[in-house]
Amino acid sequence: MSQITKRALEISLKNLLLQKPLNKITISDIANDCGINRMTFYYHFKDIYDLIEWICTEETARAINGKKTYETWQQGFLQTFQMILENKTFFSNVYHSISREKMEDYLYAVTFNFLIEVVEEKAVGMSVAESDKKFIANFYNFAFVGLLLDWIKKGMQEDPQLIIDQVNALIYGDVTRALTKYQFNNSNQMTQND
Repeated sequence: MSQITKRALEISLKNLLLQKPLNKITISDIANDCGINRMTFYYHFKDIYDLIEWICTEETARAINGKKTYETWQQGFLQTFQMILENKTFFSNVYHSISREKMEDYLYAVTFNFLIEVVEEKAVGMSVAESDKKFIANFYNFAFVGLLLDWIKKGMQEDPQLIIDQVNALIYGDVTRALTKYQFNNSNQMTQND
């Protein structure tokens, strides 16, 4: 029942965003549109921004779902762009109504989990420190989220497939090369310390 109510609140917020900007929407508006009382809203979310965070996280996780391998990461990113395009009103409002930093936080959290799995897959059989794997995943995470936010800021005009193709051309094989370099550097450091 909890997920059903959360989804209903998501639908209500998205419906209201078609009528007015985020900063003009209240919890009472969402509760009334959803047909629940305010206390039910507070049972699930502490405020509207908590609901927004949940929506962003859920939508992005669904878009990336099952695309967490090196062979499928491009599809996961493409589906993220497409999901945002399908929810253009919601994401445009969120982008322009909350701080860019908050939006980055939503996207970084979900895409980092996706990217670390890709890095882990390519690191199988290699001796690379966890901190180095996280650094590599973060590097790509910042690049991807930066491109995504820039695309949202510019009105989502560019074809997402072109962006993914450009990213793929730029980084093809780089995850493995980076892991190999970190493995080599770690081996050299251990030898020097002996």
